[in-house]
Amino acid sequence: MTTPRRRARHLVRRWWPVALAVPLGAAAGAGYAVVSHPSYAASAYVLVVPQNPGEAATATNFAQAYGRLAGQPQVLAVAAAETGHTRAELESLVHGTTSPDAPMIEITGTGTRPQEAAQTADAVARSLVSFANTSSRDTSVRLVTLAPAAEPDKPTTPSATLDVAVGGAAGLLVGALVMMTRRRGEAALPEAAEPAGAPVEPTTPATPRPRGEEPPAADQAGKTGQAEKAEKAEEKPGKAEEKPGKAAAAKKSAEEPPAKEKAAAGSGR
Repeated sequence: MTTPRRRARHLVRRWWPVALAVPLGAAAGAGYAVVSHPSYAASAYVLVVPQNPGEAATATNFAQAYGRLAGQPQVLAVAAAETGHTRAELESLVHGTTSPDAPMIEITGTGTRPQEAAQTADAVARSLVSFANTSSRDTSVRLVTLAPAAEPDKPTTPSATLDVAVGGAAGLLVGALVMMTRRRGEAALPEAAEPAGAPVEPTTPATPRPRGEEPPAADQAGKTGQAEKAEKAEEKPGKAEEKPGKAAAAKKSAEEPPAKEKAAAGSGR
């Protein structure tokens, strides 16, 4: 098998979880975009106007406060009777957004149809204006509708491009987790383990050495050391025997008289 094929097989064995999970995730995202019901969003804008000139900061502060009241029951109760939804349904369909540097409130309504989304946003905006203007003498500000909601042309959800991208990213994450799990499982196996069916090398039997053949160097060195030890053991008794011989000669010389004394004794005779 050629080297490119081996590399291709190695890549397939290593990356097949990711290569399989990413298309499946993208397909799941596309299927969700097709099956799910569309949702539309429309926005109406309400402006906070100060009654006294030069109080723009006060109008901005009241815009922040009334923006939070857009989803409260006292405002949604009137809009619910106008749109035919319950107050609990409007709480999930409408929300208000404000700007920190402008006295304006954005009322966003959602629905399954463009007309429904626009009607919901306009109804909540009118209810908020009525609720706030009842206390305009105390707050010194008035709310007016700046722009009614327009019917949207496209649904906000689902988005086919976004759903496919999210599905592909989820598939990539799942495939990476599977691949990491497989690597940990392979690393946990013993390193010395051999694959099943691997050929076993036969062990070579030890052949007997002929008699005339010289022994290995290690055997000769061992025998030489034993011979040296035996020679040293034989030399020690010889030295021990020399000592008694010297002692006997010294004793004999002490017992015999010197040669001069023998000569003097002979001349006296």
